[in-house]
Amino acid sequence: MTTTEAPKAGIVLEHKADGSFLRQASSFRNWIKKGGEFAPERDRYHLYVSYGCPWATRTLIMRKLKGLEEIIPFSVVSPRLGERGWLFASEDPYPGVDTDPLNNASTLREIYEKVEPGYKGRVTVPVLWDKKLKTIVNNESSEIIRMFNSEFDELVPGRPDYYPLALKKEIDEVNEWIYESINNGVYKAGFAASQEIYEVAVKEVFAHLDKVEAILKSKKYLTGDTLTEADIRLFVTIIRFDVAYVGKFNCNIRTIRHGYPSINRWLKELYHSSEYPAFRESTNFDHIKTGYYGIKLKGVDVKIVSLGPEFDIEPLTG
Repeated sequence: MTTTEAPKAGIVLEHKADGSFLRQASSFRNWIKKGGEFAPERDRYHLYVSYGCPWATRTLIMRKLKGLEEIIPFSVVSPRLGERGWLFASEDPYPGVDTDPLNNASTLREIYEKVEPGYKGRVTVPVLWDKKLKTIVNNESSEIIRMFNSEFDELVPGRPDYYPLALKKEIDEVNEWIYESINNGVYKAGFAASQEIYEVAVKEVFAHLDKVEAILKSKKYLTGDTLTEADIRLFVTIIRFDVAYVGKFNCNIRTIRHGYPSINRWLKELYHSSEYPAFRESTNFDHIKTGYYGIKLKGVDVKIVSLGPEFDIEPLTG
């Protein structure tokens, strides 16, 4: 861990009337497409990410799987989310953090405000930036990975399709419940504004981890023998689960490594894979832990009592 002083933290969250966490929709939703305003071109686009953020990390994984390293460069912001939001190395020189090579910004907010002066929405990663038009193309990770998967194929041919036509329906169905109950589910547990809301959310997380475990008992990947977008989207949550969500978000009924043997096997095979090094090379545990355990919330003073572990103490035998 670094010894440099951390920026002052304070994240403002939005909640529904019942106290459950409300995630805002992404603001920039343009699409890269041949013949369109945003055409697929070499070195036209730049990706801003945080290694701590699961949504940003899935764009890094897809970028590497599709061989776009020389097509789309990227910059990393600090995992220490402060009052001024996501910071570049000029503001917080944390190890592994970059300066902004394009706009000389100190914070990611400056880039948002360059496009929309006085921007009032949430400043989030990832951000896909267009160097030609000097604007944000998209900041919705689920759409960025779709663009990376298909729209640059003419520039880097011969790469696998991770959202194949034959599996689209199944991938979409799996993505829907994994997002709602696992990807975003851990946040609903971690950011719950009451004990009751937390317990509902954390039970939902583990019920759907049970569902994933059942699937992976008989399948190599979520949709069969082929790695797809669905695995990428799940991986970024599961790789953070034991190191961050168990402790910081009170998702501690079971751990992945001791409670879910099939998910744990799937996770380790992806992380250590020589065929798919993108998973390991896009994972930075120091940034993950520093980011999550540094979270401080403004205006939230809820004392949550963890529901887990499943058993306060294991039986002597059995």
